[in-house]
Amino acid sequence: MTHADWQWAINVNLWGAVHGVETFIPRMIEQKEGGHVLFTSSFAGLISNRSLGPYSVSKAAVVALAECLSKDLREMNIGVTVLCPMRVETKIEQSYRNRPAELGGPERRTVYTDRENGSGEGRVLPVELVGDLVVDAIRRNALYVITHKETEAYINRRFDRLKEAIAYSL
Repeated sequence: MTHADWQWAINVNLWGAVHGVETFIPRMIEQKEGGHVLFTSSFAGLISNRSLGPYSVSKAAVVALAECLSKDLREMNIGVTVLCPMRVETKIEQSYRNRPAELGGPERRTVYTDRENGSGEGRVLPVELVGDLVVDAIRRNALYVITHKETEAYINRRFDRLKEAIAYSL
């Protein structure tokens, strides 16, 4: 990955979320009426994938941002939800068309595949079904929206590795 790949992924995925926080959350706090904030991350924000460094790092940062804000905003009655989908019927594979010229432009197209860690697996869900999951999560004030049951094995493997590391801690 090039520096421009990192810059583009972080500018869009992380800075987009940060700019949303800076724009809306102070107003929500000032109005004292509560509310809810929704972030879109990715399954790649929960489970790191080969060849997806910039994307996974930026999406993991969005998950961390949502987790922090859910604690910071709880007392103000502002809920936080983070959507972590696998494959959804969107045009994300065509996002290169929006890449700025100074970061390589649309010609700098990277194809990401990693079946080992699930990024190329799973059903492709219609956006309407994912939208229904999001609305339900907001109504329940759920922090996470995990769209695909297929993610469970990958998430369990990650937590098994973390639990194993704890066995060697002091």
